[in-house]
Amino acid sequence: MGPKEAVTEGDLFGHPLREQINLKHPLVGLAGLINWDRLGMAMSESFVSGRGRPATSPRLIAGLLYLQHAFDLSDEEVVWQWVENPYWQVFTGETYLQTEPPIDPSSLTRWRKRLGEAGVEELLAETIEAARRAGVIKASSVKRVIVDTTVMEKAIAHPTDSRLLERCREHLVKAAARNGLKLRQNYNREAPRLAGQIGRYAHAKQYKRMRKALRTLRSRVGRVMRDVERQMDSVAENSRAALQDLLDRTKRILSQKMKDKNKLYALHAPEVECISKGKARQPYEFGVKVSITTTHKEGLVVGMRSMPGNPYDGHTLDEALEQAAILSDVIPEVAVVDRGYRGVAIEGVKIYHPGLRRGITRGLRKTIRRRSAIEPAIGHMKADGKLDRNWLKGALGDAMNAVLCGAGHNLRMILRKLRLFYALILAVLLNRSMAVQALA
Repeated sequence: MGPKEAVTEGDLFGHPLREQINLKHPLVGLAGLINWDRLGMAMSESFVSGRGRPATSPRLIAGLLYLQHAFDLSDEEVVWQWVENPYWQVFTGETYLQTEPPIDPSSLTRWRKRLGEAGVEELLAETIEAARRAGVIKASSVKRVIVDTTVMEKAIAHPTDSRLLERCREHLVKAAARNGLKLRQNYNREAPRLAGQIGRYAHAKQYKRMRKALRTLRSRVGRVMRDVERQMDSVAENSRAALQDLLDRTKRILSQKMKDKNKLYALHAPEVECISKGKARQPYEFGVKVSITTTHKEGLVVGMRSMPGNPYDGHTLDEALEQAAILSDVIPEVAVVDRGYRGVAIEGVKIYHPGLRRGITRGLRKTIRRRSAIEPAIGHMKADGKLDRNWLKGALGDAMNAVLCGAGHNLRMILRKLRLFYALILAVLLNRSMAVQALA
């Protein structure tokens, strides 16, 4: 699979893009630092087809994914801004100015599914190599890393019993209509009114009335569920599995209690977990835990992975260091962590955390204090990237979004380095011209 080699009539008499733009622009410099051929070979393995129209260029897809996560854009926004920005077109390998979208935005969804977690890790690994070529990090920087965890929240509404129950009833009623099932009652008028009452009673702290209305709503949802369950034999075979999955999730929501473990917090996203990180402003976050590994000195992301199941931080360290070694081709020798990783030992890796006393010199104490440098990196990935809210579906979507957020952070660091370098060159030329004018 490769790029399309078609030449249009306008291209015969048009001027190449590189003759019309500033070749010292940071995006042009970044495009020269990335090994697109290696990425193309890695991505071609994910999609091979001998029929139909020529496949989309792997460089175009990789470039759009890079730009999307570097500038925090949706699938639609990155495609349409690509049309408006000639530097983005050069970055993705175009020779002549394009005035139409290169792909439908939904193609990015299908490409992410084809690539999977291993494919997007190739994108992250290439940003690490590009950072080395740009001088953002040294070859030995990966030997000393900082590891921490954060929560990547899922794009779901705040889970409440009334909202979850009403959502179950709505989906059951729609599924029954779709499969031709006739319900005795659907409660389309009573159930939404009960859900609204529950919210108002909770706000007024009238908890006795709230619990009574919640019991009534739960009984209504249970009636609809049992009505659908009785008619399962009349459902077509190709739709029965999806309907049974909806019934199973409804049963979980009807039976779960306040103190239960492994609760269902979203009907459409059963992988969502409730995680407490000890924040006063936000005691609980609903999503998945993500482990982040950055270089100790520069803060470049060399590893990023979702950790489903809300594991203890110390149990994620071995996996995080293994990923960093694979992506950067350098085995970390020193890992600086926080107190949540206490008691963990990994062969061949020195682990330091705050609170150590024995054998800690002044230089090591300074190294340990630098652990907090990963916090602003996480903040930038949430504020400037897409780590604050994950819109991709399922556990695979969690894994891919986490890795791509790390790639976007690395690209922003490289672009900042190239901008500073370009500004320094301009300053030197300006000073030289002023000196010549003074002598004249």
